[in-house]
Amino acid sequence: MAEISSSAPAVTASLQEWLTYLEKLHPKNIDMGLERVARVAANAGVLKPAALVITVSGTNGKGSTVCYLETILQAAGYTTGVYTSPHITEYRERVRVNAQELPDSEHVKAFHAIEQARNNTSLTYFEFGTLAALWLMGRQSPDVAILEVGLGGRLDAVNCVDADVAVVTSIGIDHIAFLGNNREHIGYEKAGIARSGKPLICGEASPTASIAESAERIGAKLYQVGRDFHRTEYDESWSYRSQNTQLNDLPLPKLPLINASTAIAAIEQLPLPVSLSAIREGITQASLPGRMQPDTVNGIEVLLDVAHNPQAAVYASRYLNKFYPQHKIFAVVGMLSDKDHAGVANALSSQASAWYLGSLSEPRGETADNLVINAKLPTESCYLFESVEQAFAAAVTAAQQWQMNDGKALVFGFGSFYTVARINAYLKGA
Repeated sequence: MAEISSSAPAVTASLQEWLTYLEKLHPKNIDMGLERVARVAANAGVLKPAALVITVSGTNGKGSTVCYLETILQAAGYTTGVYTSPHITEYRERVRVNAQELPDSEHVKAFHAIEQARNNTSLTYFEFGTLAALWLMGRQSPDVAILEVGLGGRLDAVNCVDADVAVVTSIGIDHIAFLGNNREHIGYEKAGIARSGKPLICGEASPTASIAESAERIGAKLYQVGRDFHRTEYDESWSYRSQNTQLNDLPLPKLPLINASTAIAAIEQLPLPVSLSAIREGITQASLPGRMQPDTVNGIEVLLDVAHNPQAAVYASRYLNKFYPQHKIFAVVGMLSDKDHAGVANALSSQASAWYLGSLSEPRGETADNLVINAKLPTESCYLFESVEQAFAAAVTAAQQWQMNDGKALVFGFGSFYTVARINAYLKGA
């Protein structure tokens, strides 16, 4: 694959100049395969970013699982490096060292180092950023690196690093152009992050056979939720149980509980002692922007979530039913064109009373006109807008009118990372 000709910015250039350069560096946004990125990783010396590495793949729940791992290990006194994607507001969100984002200048140094190491090897934006994140972590030598897989697993750039513990959170139908259109094949791709002789933690309640088959073929030791570790939820607490561990009176988290238990199962496989108090503290502290993120505007409650596939939408529906049972839901939606619009809308149809659809102008962004058709929504309860911001403003106005006369209202924005980013910016007056 030929590189698009362009001169690299200087090490004194701005972060934005480098990001613009990365966007133009490769002919494709996504180019699955490890040969190119592994070669550059070896040249850059970034294949061992920490003493221990946890790699996390899955359709949903990757971000919250990574967050639980980070907060629990931090509470236990260990140093961490974290890589996630995509970002919501700014690029620096993608890398955290010891729970802190790094300044622009550090990212620029990392980009410059990878540019020197790649020797004209063509890299995508994601591949370049992944290698830069590994370089940043390597300079700090954290106790544990926690790496979120971007897409798939087996052929994802993150998989150039050998995981000491691999995690598969869930299997759903998404990114079918790259991963296949059935759960068995997607499970095969996700489980490709496992390594021989190392643990593979599966937090999928209904796992595909391909996960166990992959673990056996690779020689990884599979730990399966419902078989090797369990959770029990109570009204005001929950418990975790495995063959060697029993944890009681754990605090109910802000993020999905299933991913908290998956994170604990992964931590059990590390050669690091972690106390019950650290686990409790880490669970309490875990939160993420864009994951059931609460806010208020003009007296109206707002909830934002990046849910963009049916599996995530089902969780969102249950969350709304549990925490907002008396609210009239005004749904603000913006989605990409390659998502399951009808599946997402159907999962939330019993919760949303009115739909405010906004067009997304980003790459692969869907128009509101197409979204209402693809999602098979009732036209009498849908309102279409040229942007997510306009849709959100209209939903807030309608919610205010409802709340003045009839009861509680909630504006729920979801459908894409772009949607949450746009609403966040709107709320900040950007």
